[in-house]
Amino acid sequence: MPRSFYRSGPDHRGGATVTFLDVRRRFQFRTVEIGRWVTEPEKQRSATLFYDALCDLMTILGGTETLISLRGNLALQYGIGGQPGVSAHYTPATRSFALAKNAGPGSIAHEWFHAFDHYIADKLFEDTRKGEFGSTLWLTRDNAISHPLNDRLQACYKTILLNEADTAPSELFRQSAKADKAAGVQYFSRPEELCARAFEAFVQDANCKNEFLVKGTRESEEARMGLYPQGEQREAVKSAFLDYFCNLGRALQRTDD
Repeated sequence: MPRSFYRSGPDHRGGATVTFLDVRRRFQFRTVEIGRWVTEPEKQRSATLFYDALCDLMTILGGTETLISLRGNLALQYGIGGQPGVSAHYTPATRSFALAKNAGPGSIAHEWFHAFDHYIADKLFEDTRKGEFGSTLWLTRDNAISHPLNDRLQACYKTILLNEADTAPSELFRQSAKADKAAGVQYFSRPEELCARAFEAFVQDANCKNEFLVKGTRESEEARMGLYPQGEQREAVKSAFLDYFCNLGRALQRTDD
């Protein structure tokens, strides 16, 4: 029996059925590829889930369709291009977001932010290299391109990565580094991963709820380990992201009209 996902939000389709072609056309993704083992009923159901999730994300961010596809730079894959043991991933080299068949629901917000963090890097800093993320560059460079939107994005990174006094790593970083040490890896404490998880928390805390888009930032093993923002930091992250994306959305609406 197909799995159901909790959702509470506006009706974006007027009750109509949609296909992945509708997803591509609405958001102008560069490409949308579906795996050969995805059956027609699975395609239909997944297209509806993707469509609603991406519309919900657009609503939460106050943006436009071009924000979701990153001005047509982002490619979407479902049931194709997977990696062993990984249900969802973003590939900077091809600017593609992939979700495995029957796995990875709830990962869209996380992987979309990776795509955004990668896309925005050369708008935030000059002389960037392929594959670099804005969040990682922010930690090592202090020559960001001067712009009100860039200032707001830097405030997001600072709220996630530094403590309130800007004098030491944040509690989110400290708990993530602790988890990395216990597992003998360097993953959770990487700036791009910290920021993607903080973005997940921001999306899950929005009034529009969609488990296919995001879940687990409050009630999960990772949440109990402190791998998502908590308490005052979570509220500060929410305020910073709201400020940034509301202003970005207004700017995009002016240019897209």
